[in-house]
Amino acid sequence: MNVAVVTSAHDFRRACQEARVDGELALVPTMGSLHAGHESLIKAAAQWAPTVAVTIFVNPSQFGPGEDLASYPRERAGDLRKCEESGATFVFAPETPAEMYPPGFQTWVEPGPLARPLCGERRPGHFRGVCTIVAKLFALSRADAAFFGEKDYQQLLVIQRMALDLNFGIEVIGRPTVREADGLAISSRNSYLNREERQRATALWKALQAARRKFAEGERDPASLEEVARQSLEAEGVRIDYAEVRDPVDLERPSRADATSRLFLAAFVGKTRLIDNGELGAPR
Repeated sequence: MNVAVVTSAHDFRRACQEARVDGELALVPTMGSLHAGHESLIKAAAQWAPTVAVTIFVNPSQFGPGEDLASYPRERAGDLRKCEESGATFVFAPETPAEMYPPGFQTWVEPGPLARPLCGERRPGHFRGVCTIVAKLFALSRADAAFFGEKDYQQLLVIQRMALDLNFGIEVIGRPTVREADGLAISSRNSYLNREERQRATALWKALQAARRKFAEGERDPASLEEVARQSLEAEGVRIDYAEVRDPVDLERPSRADATSRLFLAAFVGKTRLIDNGELGAPR
């Protein structure tokens, strides 16, 4: 294994400082259990900068009570192999939460209105945890750019806003959702699904496509487009968390949908909560 691994915040900061001497540094924050989506981020980062730092840390502060912190998949050996194959220069992988949240930790980054709807409403405190850990990684690395996937589109907007508001000077770059051949958005949580659930998990993609077809037919009423998505999800036998049309910039509910409006979906397939989203005007 040629990719270098550091486990302390001190060593991570020093490695980033040394890397920036030779040029720009790109950062790819992850929670591990890497998949093709993560690999696409690392490859994009490697094209953007000569040095790519990947972080692997299952962040406890973004999990709520009863969520899957304990069972979240952890595959260190496979993750490091994928980092190396995708072009990472080094990896920061704290061995314990205490490395990022030392005893007596009490300072948090509170996001604004972008974090309130959708997953923010359903998972109280989630984006506070996300913003706090990402802010710490930004401060440690002082990277020139950071890469995030559009599958977590709300998270992408929240982090872009935080980077701007707090003057990190880091370009936060979103990359398209990577999907399986049948349309399922690739996610670490897909590993929770059994065979039957995996088949039903395509319900989110089918709902997005159904709404896009209705939009292509001329429907512009957000509530009507949402109802098409909900009916599609219900027909596949999954439990709906939300199906909402939102503006792609401020996440407000538009009075009239246009091609850039995004449909945001969350649903439970068995016990597994999956999310997806996409522009209504995108090709079907």
